[in-house]
Amino acid sequence: MTSRVKRQACAAAFAGLLVLVLAGCAPHPAATSSPDSVASVPPTPSSSATSSASASPSASASPPAQADAPSFNKKLYSIDDPTSIWVVVDKLRPLRPTNYIPKLATLAVAHTSPPQMTAESGAALVAMFAAGAAEGAGGMQDQNSYRSFVTQTNTHNRLVASLGEKAADAQSARPGYSEHQTGLAVDIGTVPNRCAIAECFGRLPQGVWLAKNSWRFGYILRYPADKTAITGYVYEPWHFRYVGVALSTEMHTTGVTTLEEFFGLPAAPAYAG
Repeated sequence: MTSRVKRQACAAAFAGLLVLVLAGCAPHPAATSSPDSVASVPPTPSSSATSSASASPSASASPPAQADAPSFNKKLYSIDDPTSIWVVVDKLRPLRPTNYIPKLATLAVAHTSPPQMTAESGAALVAMFAAGAAEGAGGMQDQNSYRSFVTQTNTHNRLVASLGEKAADAQSARPGYSEHQTGLAVDIGTVPNRCAIAECFGRLPQGVWLAKNSWRFGYILRYPADKTAITGYVYEPWHFRYVGVALSTEMHTTGVTTLEEFFGLPAAPAYAG
């Protein structure tokens, strides 16, 4: 059996086991959100970040207990459905529909652009920022999170105009192919802002802490330095993607660092057309 087939079998068995285990659990209320709602936060008051200050050192370092609780069902495990926290978006896998708009919540975190994500991923981000501050990593902020199809079109076109299409495609998704459009991805910066959207972020205390601990909160470093041939993107130590604690823990345990490899999908170094 090839290593790729083994990975496919492992991923399928993992998802199947979760479905069997969780099928017998009592259902949890579905998370709801709206464009002007605030993402739910763990009950400890010190776990909330604000738009002007980092979290209190007394914040809990543990992820919110309810991070994976809402809406666990068969649809959740789809890697194709844009509403699934496991959806895989890369240069060979555009969103369907390409103009998909998620349900969004506005987050109570420091930010440089509108801090909007899905309610579940947003609550986990709030808890992660609080834990990082409590564990000595320093303050963090939402540099970029949700970007619409229109915004991504404008962003990518500007890069193409300044860098050329090849260079732009290596560091920016085309509209309809961006994880930011799912409401599950975030570019993280520091407070105060240093090394914004730059490789040096990975060497700062915040970047080092995130690389080691983001899995505890359901996040993965989506574009590792040694996986450009798989993901199609250069190393982005600031770009984190929410996949839920169950999957992030499994990837951390097995040492598999990309969604493409975990689910046995083809490498996506370039667009098909």
